[in-house]
Amino acid sequence: MNQLTVQVVILVVFIGAMYLLLIRPQKKKEKTIQNMRNSLQVGDEIVTIGGICGKVVKTKEESIVIQVGADKVKFEMMRWSVSSVVSASNSASKAEKAEEETKKAMPKRLKKATDDEEENIPEDEK
Repeated sequence: MNQLTVQVVILVVFIGAMYLLLIRPQKKKEKTIQNMRNSLQVGDEIVTIGGICGKVVKTKEESIVIQVGADKVKFEMMRWSVSSVVSASNSASKAEKAEEETKKAMPKRLKKATDDEEENIPEDEK
């Protein structure tokens, strides 16, 4: 009876270790890939499983239309064939880039002067 209990405990520990080391990380990876494929937007540059690089022109529920090459050939493919997103086209990231460019264009002295002027304005004038 005691030997049987030890064997069952070892088996349970082994199955738990296999779950933690193999199954759980694989499910987590599949979930992130599925989220990436579901969040594809027009303008994203992607790479397919076959190695084709292109830009998303149109999205449908189960498929996408990509534009490839200098001739701008368009073809439809399934979402599951997308391997990775090279560059995402987010309007928020474009706004941040534009803001950074305006900050870089302004000299540091001018930045400090405008910040100081805003602080020195009386409350009744704001």
